[in-house]
Amino acid sequence: MHSETLEYTVDGESFTGYLAYDDSIDGERPGILVIHEWWGHNDFVREQADRLAALGYTAFALDMFGSGKQADNPTDAAALMNGALETPGAVKQRFHTALDLLQKHETVDGARIAAQGYCFGGAVALNMARLGLDLKGVVSFHGTLDSDIKIEPGTVKAEIQVYVGGADDMIPVDQVAAFAKEMQTAEVKFQLTSYPGVKHGFTNPAATGRGEKFNIPLAYSETAARDAWDGAVNFYRKLFG
Repeated sequence: MHSETLEYTVDGESFTGYLAYDDSIDGERPGILVIHEWWGHNDFVREQADRLAALGYTAFALDMFGSGKQADNPTDAAALMNGALETPGAVKQRFHTALDLLQKHETVDGARIAAQGYCFGGAVALNMARLGLDLKGVVSFHGTLDSDIKIEPGTVKAEIQVYVGGADDMIPVDQVAAFAKEMQTAEVKFQLTSYPGVKHGFTNPAATGRGEKFNIPLAYSETAARDAWDGAVNFYRKLFG
């Protein structure tokens, strides 16, 4: 297995991503962009890239905040996230730069790219699909589902899978219903799975400790995390053949 840290620039600012792939495989294979939570580009998102690489994909865990910018508490995490969201065009530009890097990598079939994100990253992935970027598929794990982006039928090229917790206070039931209506109206092929009693951040083993430490409604669910991962893996197998 090959892995490397990649430093790149976006609009003159330094970013640090992580690329992983199985170098025993010959030829090109699909590429998957992995987008981190609001905590920033950390070990968790790199581990997800490694897991995808072990399945035969080239995975690139991109950086949305800038080199070395991570948070260990909700206040700083919110500041990093809002800094990206409130800078005009920054999220799309940072995502598109990473997409271009992945598409041009020697191991990647640039016509077969997907994106998966967690929390903040899930919302980013969904919004990039809404904008019509050249993605075959998008997977969102406990990512916010609402958006100011208005989409018309035919705009979204990606097939979409969404995994949410049924007890996620950050993604209430009316938001889930509105998302389903939005996707149906826009004629998007999508699948949404909700896990009863499961809270926000359920894929990350660190979620429970963070929730208790900062008194926020986060909790890891091994069962939901495993099921969502298996669902995403099956989705990619069907999507890419």
